[in-house]
Amino acid sequence: MVPVLFKIGPFVITGYGVLLTSGFALGLWLSLFRTRGSGIKKEIILDLFLIVLLSSVFGSRFFYVVFHLEEFRGGIWEMVNPVQSTGQVGIAGLSMVGGILLAIFSGILYLYIKKANIWKVADVVAPAFPLGLAVTRIGCFLNGCCFGKPTDSFCGVVFPHDSPAGYFFPDTPLYPSQLFSSFFGAAIFLVLIFLDKRKKFDGFTFWLMVMLYSIARFVVDLFRYYEESMVFLRIGNTNFSINQLVVVFLFLTSLLAFSFLRKSKG
Repeated sequence: MVPVLFKIGPFVITGYGVLLTSGFALGLWLSLFRTRGSGIKKEIILDLFLIVLLSSVFGSRFFYVVFHLEEFRGGIWEMVNPVQSTGQVGIAGLSMVGGILLAIFSGILYLYIKKANIWKVADVVAPAFPLGLAVTRIGCFLNGCCFGKPTDSFCGVVFPHDSPAGYFFPDTPLYPSQLFSSFFGAAIFLVLIFLDKRKKFDGFTFWLMVMLYSIARFVVDLFRYYEESMVFLRIGNTNFSINQLVVVFLFLTSLLAFSFLRKSKG
C-alpha cells in the first residue's frame, strides 16, 4: 500500500487523491467524447461535472458527519475545516453514498433549469461513474480506508499499522472490499457501454447504472467493516449498514424510473 506519494510542506499528495483525480478526469473525458453526434453541448457537460463534483463532496461530508457526530464534539468547525488538527490540508471523513444522493439531485435540478434533455444527458455521463469508481477504489486500497471485515479466507490482506485498516485491525487479514468495489465498477462500466447502443428509451443507461451500482454496493457492504453508528440492522452475525438501506432506496427508485420512462416512450 502507498498511502502517501510525497509531501510539500503541509500539503500531502496521496495515492488516493491522485487516483480520485484521475478517475474524475477519465470520467469527464469519456463524457465529452460521448457527446459527439448527440447534439449535447460540451458546456453542459463541463458545468454538470463541476456541480456533481461540488455536491458529491458536500453530500459525502454531510452524510459522514451525521453518523459520526461524536468525532466533532470538541469543535463544530472541524466539520468543514480543510486544515486538520495534524496540520495537514484536506477534509478527512467522507461517505460516498451521501455524495451520490446529492449529486443525482443536483445534476437533475441543473439540467432541468437549463431545459436540457435530462435523461439523454444522464445516459451520456452514466458510464463515467462506474469508471471513476473502478479507479478511485484502487486509491482506497492504497490508502487502507473503506476496508473490509476480518477474514481467514485466501483473499485476506494485512494493512500497514499507519493506515486506517491497520490501526483498527493490526496484523489482521481483512477482506479487500476496496478491490471488490473496483471490480464491480469496471464490470458495470463494460455492461453500460455494451447495452447503451441497444437502449430503447432515454434514461435507460443512467437508471441501469443506478440499479447495478445499488446491487453491487449492497453486496460489497456485506464484506465491509462499519462502526456501530453505521449499523442499521443486525440479523444473527450479519450487520446491515445505513449505506445498504440507502442503496435499497436507490434500487427501488431505479425500478420505478425504468417502468415510468419505458411506458412514456411506448
